[in-house]
Amino acid sequence: MFRFLFLVLLLIQSANAFLSTETNYREQAKVLKSLDIDPTFLTDLLFITMKEDADKYRTKHFLKVLENGNRFIPVLQNMLKEAGVPDAFLYLAMAESNFVPNAYSRARAVGIWQFMPYTGRKFGLDINLYVDERRDPIKSTEAAIKYLKYLHERFGKWYLAAIAYNCGEGRVSKAIRRAGTDDLAVLLEKDKKYIPRESRIYIRKIMMMEHLSTSTDFIVGHNAGYLMNRGTTHTFAKVNVKGGTTLDNVADSIGMSYKELKSYNPHLRYGFVPPRKGKYHIYLPYGKQTLFEQNYDPKKDTGRFYVHQIKKGDSLYYIGKKYGVSYKVIKDFNRLKSNMLSLNKKLIIPVLKPKTRNYTIRNGDTMKRISRKFDVAIGTIMKVNNKKSSTIKVGERLVIPYVY
Repeated sequence: MFRFLFLVLLLIQSANAFLSTETNYREQAKVLKSLDIDPTFLTDLLFITMKEDADKYRTKHFLKVLENGNRFIPVLQNMLKEAGVPDAFLYLAMAESNFVPNAYSRARAVGIWQFMPYTGRKFGLDINLYVDERRDPIKSTEAAIKYLKYLHERFGKWYLAAIAYNCGEGRVSKAIRRAGTDDLAVLLEKDKKYIPRESRIYIRKIMMMEHLSTSTDFIVGHNAGYLMNRGTTHTFAKVNVKGGTTLDNVADSIGMSYKELKSYNPHLRYGFVPPRKGKYHIYLPYGKQTLFEQNYDPKKDTGRFYVHQIKKGDSLYYIGKKYGVSYKVIKDFNRLKSNMLSLNKKLIIPVLKPKTRNYTIRNGDTMKRISRKFDVAIGTIMKVNNKKSSTIKVGERLVIPYVY
């Protein structure tokens, strides 16, 4: 018994540096309360041992993580605040991905908020040949807010929403049934293993990151005072451009490199926005909007780029015919060494030709056969040629649109 009491006293003493001041205590109690955790949890052994976490995270790596998020933190903080979601969840993103938009896990979770494909799509993110909006700092945060609010509505407490975000709704429901309570101290019991180990330390990890990220003593003490001077809300701006716009053209118009502009748009798989969209958004450094409005000329994009995923039966010749581009251009542009194609491989198609071509009707042609030949719907061909019926005759010339 004496040894146990001695251990408790030792742990409390070791935490004094972290929870020594009234200000620190108030800060931590405030964070706990925002997550629906009773402030008395501050006296729990699990919380007291956060001193070990502090030692672990007081590194240059942690400051590097803060730098990764320097561009996003002010905007994301503002979004969470406006949505009524606790600020501490910003550090859920930090715990998930280190604020790296291109973060990719072995489980196929992607982006700052580490969305799986199904969950990302469920909460409104596009994931296709051209974009992966799980990497979009703004849209993925909008989706994360929706998801967290859904989890909060289901479980009734923010700390349960955080744990469910990490290990899944089913695991949390099962843990509560097994424990017979949703009390945090019970769910975090190490021996019972109600929830996975990673999730058991999740709340502690979020709170430690929140504490160090906002600690002037820690940041200034590690010669990183510049991290305290970031803006309060605006670090980049959103603009809409027409489908197919290249980042090269936009970068030239605002006087920055393609590489830097691409770093503001990690959701774009390639150097252009989705060509099939009427308009699509990109992000610019805040303060570059005026240059964009003055200098950007969409006419400088002389063509469009498409992504074609190879299907069974495809050939370079067929693909070239479909898009109206010489198969040699496709081969050269994609640096292919032979005409052999691999199933599901993706090719970038540079389309620089007109949107239509002419075709002269031959013996044996039918509208259905022409439709299949050019992979264009009969209705589309009829509309372009102002035809009221699908009847055709030999020698007749039709305008066939390219459909991308």
